[in-house]
Formats: sequence, C-alpha cells, structure tokens
Amino acid sequence: MNSYGPLWPSLTPPDQQGRDDLCAKSARGVRVTLANGRELLCATSGLWNSNLGYGNPAVTQAVADTLRDASYLSAWNAENVQVRAAAAELVELAGADHYGRVLFSTSGGAANDLATKLVRQYQVLRGKSDRRGILALRTAFHGLTFGAAALTDANLGQQMYGVDRRLVGHVPANDGPQLQAALERYDGRIAALFVEPVLGSGAIPLTEEFVADILRLRRKYGFVLVADEVSTGFGRTGNTVFASARWPEPPDVLVTAKALTNGTLAASAVIVSREMAEAFLAPNVLLGHAETQAGTPVVGAAISATMAEMRRLDTPALSEKVGQRLGGELAALAAEHPMITSVTGTGCMWALHLAAPDGTPMAQSEVSEIIRAIREAGAIVHPGPNCFQLIPALVYTDTEIDELLAIIRTGLGTYAAACEKR
Repeated sequence: MNSYGPLWPSLTPPDQQGRDDLCAKSARGVRVTLANGRELLCATSGLWNSNLGYGNPAVTQAVADTLRDASYLSAWNAENVQVRAAAAELVELAGADHYGRVLFSTSGGAANDLATKLVRQYQVLRGKSDRRGILALRTAFHGLTFGAAALTDANLGQQMYGVDRRLVGHVPANDGPQLQAALERYDGRIAALFVEPVLGSGAIPLTEEFVADILRLRRKYGFVLVADEVSTGFGRTGNTVFASARWPEPPDVLVTAKALTNGTLAASAVIVSREMAEAFLAPNVLLGHAETQAGTPVVGAAISATMAEMRRLDTPALSEKVGQRLGGELAALAAEHPMITSVTGTGCMWALHLAAPDGTPMAQSEVSEIIRAIREAGAIVHPGPNCFQLIPALVYTDTEIDELLAIIRTGLGTYAAACEKR
C-alpha cells in the first residue's frame, strides 16, 4: 500500500511518493543527507542551483542578516536598497556597455513569461505591433508556467492544460537553414527568438556556426534575441560567467535564475539591453508584470553575496578545470560501456546518451533504472531525454570527481547485471 503523506511533490509518480529514501533532510557542500540517514554525493547541484555547493556560509549569513533587518520590502510600485545594489551588480557582471536594467522575478519559468511580455511590448513601442510570434528551439526547456510551457517543445501536457501555443513555433537546434526558413515564412511577425546556449535537456551546446547564423538573421529580420541562461549562468559552462558572453555579439535579453542566489531563494532576473530598456523610458510606459516576492531585500542580499563568493572563488575558472577533467573521464567511461553512445556538454554540465542493445535510444523507463542504480551506489544524477546528466557544483574537488566516477561505474555495472538476469 502507498505510504504517501500530505505533501504532493512535483513531477514524482504517486508510487514514488512518501519514501524516506527519496526525501532529503539536509545538505552540506556537495552531499545530501536523506530522511533515512543515508548520505549521497550530489551530482546535480540541486537542480543546477547550488553552484557554490550547499550551505555556503557567506550566502547563508547574508540571508539571515537581511531577514532580521528587512524581512520584506517590495519592488512592486516601490524599490529597496538591497535589490537596487543587486541590479547594479548584475548589469556590471553581464556587461554594462551593453546591458542597462534588471527586472526581477521568482523562477526561471516566470522570468521567461516576463521576457515574452517584454519583447512583445518592445515591438509595439517600435511600431511593430504585428511582431507577436516567438520562435524557440526543439528539445529546449524553458519552464512549466503557461508562457514558458508554450516556449518548451517537449510534451508537457500543453494541450491538456490549455496552453496557448498559437503564436509560438519551434525549429531544430544547430540548424541555420531551418531557422531562416521559419523566419522567411513568418517574415514581419516574429518578435523574438528564445535559445538556451546549452540545451538543458541533454546538455547540447549551440555550435559556433549556429550562433553566427542567429546573429546574422537577427540583423536581417529584426527579432529580439533572448538567451535563457537559467541553467547555464554563473559559470556553469566554464570560463565565462554567462555562456552567451562567448558569442561574437550579445543577446538583447538575458534570463537568469537557479544559481543566482546559489539556490537559496525563489528568485530570477531578466537583464535587459540598454537599447530595449530606453524604449520604455522615453514614452514613460509601464511593463505589465509584477510579482509579490520578486526583488525583495533578502533576494537582493543573496544575489550580492553569491556574486561576491563567485569572484572570491573565481568559479568560472573552477568550472573550466572541473569540466576539462570530467569531460575526459566521461569520454573514457563511454569507451568502456557500449550502452553509452555519446557524451555531450561543457564546463560542469554533461550528459551521457544511452542506447538499448539493439542500438535504439534507451527508453526513459530504462534511464530511470540506471539512475536508480547509481543512486543506490551512492550518487544523485539527473534524468534527460534518453540520457542521464551530471551537473556537479563548480567547487567539486578531484577526489569528489573520482568518487563520482567510481559510483557511476558501480551503478552501470549493477544495471547491466540486472539486465542479464531478465
């Protein structure tokens, strides 16, 4: 009989609810302790959130101090000094020569909803009111709110929930001709293109050639380029704070969340180019979006502390170092296991793509079995489409990398042995 309780956890099948071996009670560094007392090595940074590891003392102290001194102050029809400071730091971090202003939100999905409103209103202010369509990439993930679910190509029950996708289209990643064909088909009606610099589902980086195509087509067709860096921001992909900083030209809008507060608070930010922001200033118009918990003092303090820790630790350099080591080790692991068909990713964001014995992509039910076997062996990894993903904290040590690889090998061996007995 199922032992689930009052908590209805997200995206968890009912038969997996109420289990102490899937319920955490604490986390420190790169380890999670479960309700049953077991400790696991975390290779997901807590859904990409805790780039600095769990329980960073500086971030924790900043949050605690601000909860005492300014427990709640609004950024809705008002301002507060903590979030003013955080906005200025984010602009400087992203590049003050290009970016000018920051809007705060409470999640990656809500931030993408906000960005959708922003780009459509911007086109109206430019006298381009017919530009309401949005293009996004196939297999990308932008969130589960109504607007973000429309942007997301994966089947998330959009039809069942009545998500309106009439003004949203999708094109394959890393396919410039297909993108150009869509822009030609909807010429004059596309407000924006939303892209993840590295697709979060499957850790697929956009190629340099595709980025060049996007930038060329932006100049030709006049769409706004939105970089969804909810997953890739704050050093996740190595050597730069934001993945889009490596592009020859910056996006017009940069969406961030997850590592923004090292995962401590429900917070996100939309960083807007000076040109776009100024379009709202001259006519003195409002953007029709606000959230009660967006841009509170505690959020501002957490952001500032997180960025200070990133600078102190030089996390982009750490990410590059961990990524180079991990990428090489994963390639060696793939050579050992015929079920691993390829390894994709960069920095601290990787995926091991899997195949069944007949060479077809591995069924998601089997991916779940592998993840379960790795968890039993001692580590938390994340499911992806026909793959499992590794998103370690940027502060992983060589010893922790070795431990993770040994656990994965054990888990894969356990799964393979179980398959032979079927």
